[in-house]
Amino acid sequence: MTIEKDFFRQVMGHFATGVTVVTTSNQGVVSGLTVNAFCSVSLNPPLVLICIDIHSTAMTQIRESGAFAVNMLTEQQEDLSRCFATQSDERFKHFCHASYHAVATGAPVLADVLAFVDARVVAEYPGGDHSIFLGQVEALGIGGKVLFADAREAENATDHNGQTPPPDEAPLTYYLGHYRRLADAYRTPSMNKPVGTTQPHSDNDVQ
Repeated sequence: MTIEKDFFRQVMGHFATGVTVVTTSNQGVVSGLTVNAFCSVSLNPPLVLICIDIHSTAMTQIRESGAFAVNMLTEQQEDLSRCFATQSDERFKHFCHASYHAVATGAPVLADVLAFVDARVVAEYPGGDHSIFLGQVEALGIGGKVLFADAREAENATDHNGQTPPPDEAPLTYYLGHYRRLADAYRTPSMNKPVGTTQPHSDNDVQ
Protein backbone atom coordinates (compact mmCIF):
# COMPACT_ATOMS: atom_id res chain seq x y z
CA MET A 1 0.00 0.00 0.00
CA THR A 2 1.32 3.44 -0.92
CA ILE A 3 0.65 6.68 0.92
CA GLU A 4 -1.62 8.86 -1.18
CA LYS A 5 -0.42 12.41 -1.65
CA ASP A 6 -3.80 13.96 -0.88
CA PHE A 7 -4.15 11.99 2.36
CA PHE A 8 -0.61 12.90 3.37
CA ARG A 9 -1.47 16.57 2.80
CA GLN A 10 -4.70 16.15 4.76
CA VAL A 11 -2.94 14.63 7.75
CA MET A 12 -0.16 17.23 7.78
CA GLY A 13 -2.81 19.96 7.54
CA HIS A 14 -3.74 19.15 11.14
CA PHE A 15 -0.47 20.75 12.25
CA ALA A 16 -1.22 24.46 12.62
CA THR A 17 1.52 26.77 11.38
CA GLY A 18 2.34 30.40 10.98
CA VAL A 19 2.55 31.87 7.49
CA THR A 20 5.70 33.39 6.02
CA VAL A 21 6.87 34.88 2.76
CA VAL A 22 10.44 33.86 1.91
CA THR A 23 12.23 36.43 -0.23
CA THR A 24 15.55 36.81 -1.96
CA SER A 25 17.37 39.17 -4.30
CA ASN A 26 19.59 37.98 -7.11
CA GLN A 27 21.37 40.35 -9.50
CA GLY A 28 18.87 43.08 -8.78
CA VAL A 29 15.79 40.87 -9.24
CA VAL A 30 13.63 40.32 -6.16
CA SER A 31 11.44 37.27 -5.75
CA GLY A 32 9.38 35.60 -3.06
CA LEU A 33 6.99 32.79 -2.27
CA THR A 34 4.64 31.82 0.53
CA VAL A 35 6.13 29.19 2.84
CA ASN A 36 4.96 27.47 5.99
CA ALA A 37 7.72 24.83 6.02
CA PHE A 38 10.02 26.93 8.21
CA CYS A 39 11.57 26.36 11.61
CA SER A 40 14.50 27.23 13.84
CA VAL A 41 17.25 24.63 13.99
CA SER A 42 20.01 25.84 16.31
CA LEU A 43 20.70 28.62 18.80
CA ASN A 44 24.49 28.39 18.58
CA PRO A 45 25.10 29.17 15.83
CA PRO A 46 21.65 30.62 15.02
CA LEU A 47 20.29 28.49 12.17
CA VAL A 48 16.91 28.30 10.45
CA LEU A 49 15.50 25.91 7.85
CA ILE A 50 13.14 26.41 4.92
CA CYS A 51 11.79 23.91 2.38
CA ILE A 52 11.23 25.11 -1.20
CA ASP A 53 9.48 23.29 -4.07
CA ILE A 54 12.10 22.25 -6.62
CA HIS A 55 9.88 23.57 -9.42
CA SER A 56 9.69 27.05 -7.91
CA THR A 57 11.64 29.79 -9.68
CA ALA A 58 12.45 31.17 -6.24
CA MET A 59 14.47 28.04 -5.46
CA THR A 60 16.97 28.87 -8.20
CA GLN A 61 17.10 32.48 -7.04
CA ILE A 62 17.83 31.46 -3.45
CA ARG A 63 20.48 29.01 -4.56
CA GLU A 64 22.23 31.60 -6.75
CA SER A 65 21.97 34.50 -4.30
CA GLY A 66 22.98 32.41 -1.31
CA ALA A 67 20.63 34.31 0.97
CA PHE A 68 16.98 34.58 1.97
CA ALA A 69 14.71 36.44 4.37
CA VAL A 70 11.80 34.85 6.19
CA ASN A 71 8.98 37.38 6.68
CA MET A 72 6.44 36.33 9.32
CA LEU A 73 3.06 37.71 8.34
CA THR A 74 0.46 39.38 10.52
CA GLU A 75 -3.22 38.56 10.30
CA GLN A 76 -3.63 41.74 8.25
CA GLN A 77 -1.32 40.41 5.52
CA GLU A 78 -3.37 37.53 4.16
CA ASP A 79 -3.46 39.22 0.74
CA LEU A 80 0.34 39.09 0.58
CA SER A 81 0.31 35.41 1.43
CA ARG A 82 -2.22 34.69 -1.31
CA CYS A 83 -0.34 36.76 -3.88
CA PHE A 84 3.04 35.15 -3.23
CA ALA A 85 1.38 31.72 -3.49
CA THR A 86 0.03 32.29 -7.02
CA GLN A 87 1.51 32.03 -10.51
CA SER A 88 0.75 35.59 -11.59
CA ASP A 89 2.26 38.73 -13.06
CA GLU A 90 1.49 40.48 -9.77
CA ARG A 91 3.97 38.16 -8.09
CA PHE A 92 6.63 37.69 -10.77
CA LYS A 93 6.67 41.16 -12.33
CA HIS A 94 5.48 43.41 -9.52
CA PHE A 95 6.55 41.57 -6.35
CA CYS A 96 2.93 41.76 -5.21
CA HIS A 97 3.38 45.56 -4.92
CA ALA A 98 5.00 44.94 -1.53
CA SER A 99 7.15 47.58 0.14
CA TYR A 100 10.46 46.29 1.42
CA HIS A 101 13.95 47.20 2.56
CA ALA A 102 17.33 45.49 2.82
CA VAL A 103 18.87 44.55 6.15
CA ALA A 104 21.99 42.35 6.13
CA THR A 105 22.03 40.04 3.10
CA GLY A 106 20.13 42.17 0.60
CA ALA A 107 17.11 39.87 0.67
CA PRO A 108 13.89 41.93 0.83
CA VAL A 109 12.39 42.38 4.27
CA LEU A 110 8.73 43.26 3.81
CA ALA A 111 7.19 46.28 5.51
CA ASP A 112 4.94 45.82 8.54
CA VAL A 113 5.66 42.13 9.06
CA LEU A 114 5.34 40.63 12.51
CA ALA A 115 9.00 39.62 12.57
CA PHE A 116 11.77 38.64 10.17
CA VAL A 117 14.92 36.54 9.91
CA ASP A 118 17.63 37.41 7.38
CA ALA A 119 19.99 34.51 6.64
CA ARG A 120 22.79 33.26 4.42
CA VAL A 121 22.59 29.76 2.97
CA VAL A 122 25.15 27.46 4.57
CA ALA A 123 23.85 24.12 3.27
CA GLU A 124 21.31 22.64 0.87
CA TYR A 125 19.88 19.13 1.09
CA PRO A 126 17.58 17.12 -1.19
CA GLY A 127 14.10 16.59 0.22
CA GLY A 128 12.05 14.71 -2.36
CA ASP A 129 10.09 17.25 -4.37
CA HIS A 130 11.53 20.03 -2.19
CA SER A 131 14.99 21.41 -1.47
CA ILE A 132 15.96 22.03 2.14
CA PHE A 133 17.96 25.21 2.73
CA LEU A 134 19.80 25.73 6.00
CA GLY A 135 20.49 29.38 6.72
CA GLN A 136 22.74 31.05 9.28
CA VAL A 137 21.04 34.11 10.73
CA GLU A 138 22.76 37.41 9.93
CA ALA A 139 20.01 39.68 11.29
CA LEU A 140 16.56 39.41 12.80
CA GLY A 141 13.97 41.81 14.06
CA ILE A 142 10.63 42.37 15.68
CA GLY A 143 8.66 45.49 16.57
CA GLY A 144 11.24 47.86 15.12
CA LYS A 145 14.17 46.26 17.00
CA VAL A 146 16.87 44.71 14.79
CA LEU A 147 19.92 42.72 15.91
CA PHE A 148 22.87 41.88 13.66
CA ALA A 149 25.29 38.97 13.93
CA ASP A 150 27.98 41.37 12.69
CA ALA A 151 27.58 45.04 13.61
CA ARG A 152 29.22 46.01 10.33
CA GLU A 153 26.22 44.60 8.46
CA ALA A 154 24.12 47.44 9.88
CA GLU A 155 25.82 49.75 7.40
CA ASN A 156 24.14 47.87 4.55
CA ALA A 157 20.64 48.25 5.95
CA THR A 158 18.25 50.57 4.13
CA ASP A 159 15.68 52.78 5.83
CA HIS A 160 12.33 51.12 6.43
CA ASN A 161 10.68 54.42 7.37
CA GLY A 162 9.61 53.10 10.73
CA GLN A 163 7.18 50.63 9.17
CA THR A 164 6.49 48.15 11.93
CA PRO A 165 3.27 46.45 12.99
CA PRO A 166 1.42 47.52 16.16
CA PRO A 167 2.82 45.78 19.26
CA ASP A 168 -0.40 43.79 19.74
CA GLU A 169 -0.61 42.55 16.14
CA ALA A 170 -1.41 38.84 15.83
CA PRO A 171 0.18 36.34 13.44
CA LEU A 172 -1.51 34.93 10.37
CA THR A 173 -1.94 31.18 10.84
CA TYR A 174 -2.87 28.24 8.62
CA TYR A 175 -4.80 25.12 9.62
CA LEU A 176 -6.70 22.46 7.64
CA GLY A 177 -6.31 24.33 4.36
CA HIS A 178 -7.67 27.64 5.65
CA TYR A 179 -6.22 30.86 7.00
CA ARG A 180 -6.97 31.28 10.68
CA ARG A 181 -6.67 33.96 13.34
CA LEU A 182 -5.67 33.44 16.94
CA ALA A 183 -8.19 34.12 19.66
CA ASP A 184 -7.16 36.24 22.65
CA ALA A 185 -9.60 34.46 24.94
CA TYR A 186 -7.16 31.68 25.85
CA ARG A 187 -3.61 32.38 26.94
CA THR A 188 -1.39 30.36 29.24
CA PRO A 189 2.35 30.67 29.89
CA SER A 190 4.64 28.06 28.37
CA MET A 191 7.43 26.27 30.21
CA ASN A 192 9.99 28.38 28.33
CA LYS A 193 9.01 31.97 29.00
CA PRO A 194 10.56 34.79 26.93
CA VAL A 195 13.34 36.78 28.56
CA GLY A 196 12.05 39.71 30.55
CA THR A 197 8.63 38.28 31.38
CA THR A 198 7.52 37.58 34.92
CA GLN A 199 6.96 34.09 36.22
CA PRO A 200 3.39 33.18 37.27
CA HIS A 201 2.74 33.19 41.02
CA SER A 202 0.87 29.93 40.85
CA ASP A 203 -0.09 27.21 38.39
CA ASN A 204 -3.49 28.84 38.04
CA ASP A 205 -2.18 32.20 36.85
CA VAL A 206 -2.88 32.98 33.21
CA GLN A 207 -1.04 35.75 31.37
